[in-house]
Amino acid sequence: MAYEILDESKIVPYLLNIPVLRNFFGTDRLEVREIGDGNLNYVYIVHAMEKPEKALIVKQAVPYLRIAGEGYPLSRERMSYEIRALQIYNDLIPKHVPEVLYADEAMSVVVMQYLSDHIIMREGMIEAVVYPDFAAHMGEFLARTLFRTSSLCLESAAKRQMAEMFIGNTELCALTETFVFTAPYMEHETNEIDPLIEKEAAALREDSDFKVAMLELKYLFMNRSDALLHGDLHTGSIMINTEETCVIDPEFAFFGPFGFDIGALVGNLVMSWVSHFERSKESAYQAWILKSIEELYGNFETGFLGLWDRTTQSALVEKGFIDKEGLKRYQAAFMQNILQESIGFAGAKICRRQLGIAGVADIRGIEEPESRARAEKMALAIGIYLVKNHKKMKSIGDLTDYLKEVKVQK
Repeated sequence: MAYEILDESKIVPYLLNIPVLRNFFGTDRLEVREIGDGNLNYVYIVHAMEKPEKALIVKQAVPYLRIAGEGYPLSRERMSYEIRALQIYNDLIPKHVPEVLYADEAMSVVVMQYLSDHIIMREGMIEAVVYPDFAAHMGEFLARTLFRTSSLCLESAAKRQMAEMFIGNTELCALTETFVFTAPYMEHETNEIDPLIEKEAAALREDSDFKVAMLELKYLFMNRSDALLHGDLHTGSIMINTEETCVIDPEFAFFGPFGFDIGALVGNLVMSWVSHFERSKESAYQAWILKSIEELYGNFETGFLGLWDRTTQSALVEKGFIDKEGLKRYQAAFMQNILQESIGFAGAKICRRQLGIAGVADIRGIEEPESRARAEKMALAIGIYLVKNHKKMKSIGDLTDYLKEVKVQK
């Protein structure tokens, strides 16, 4: 069928025309409700009226950046990349992504498992909910998805064939290039700067050292194709409860630098940590966040190196090419680069969320203006420091030690 935007009145007839979905629901009596933040797409939950447990998620891409309006056109093809990423993730680590039941590229629609017992992680963290398995789950997710789609695991032909599946996701990569690495640090019509931090924003616009460091990170993002990335991995793209963790919304998926997804997630954890100076003021929760950052990266590193050690043949390391001692030295330097780039990207994500479009609810949702501004200033200062100094970090503990020093100074 020809593309049209599905509103709540059109979704039920559309779904009932698809045999696998009609069989899933087992009834024509369906109820539709829009959910999600609406930054890019329309997302609905559809369930059978008589059996509410029979529910699915319907997601449709529209041909513009929804948060900015129809004046910002954006290709609907991004849904194809989300579908492909979800399919690969379901092969690599199915327990941490939703199942795809139906996909329609012509309509830019994907129909997925409804995670009824989960909430958006950001919402839980705003309420200071502890997720004991988060660091283990996401460390494993990052290790598996990054290693198994890289030249450390795949042969060259397989890696290139997989990368070609995402090479066309240029518009969403361009959004990141603009809204993460560029626009927030110059005069730009999309910026959303709190007047109470305009002084800090103006100073950053004139900070050449910061901009040189940001250009280096932007160049890595634009030109490195290490592995398949989610592309927008943050606490708003994770559905979670105290036992399960699922990654959603990989429409930004592309092949990019190892550290980008790691840094994006770490940066969001740091922003949550900052927000709780003004929200809960619970030092125990902030301590859990810092511990989670350390464990997340530690689990990623252990899992990644474990997979590497068990791989005897790949495009990069042919069997018999190097002895164990030499490989260990290479791995140490390799992982050091990933760590430092991850911290740099974390800083970029933190800065952009204070100054640009689509800030995080953790901080922008703080109601009292002075309190919100304190959090924004603190987050911005941390982000600037990480962008400028990420190459000095030798361990993930260096990052959390720095944050502890910031807390003492506060």
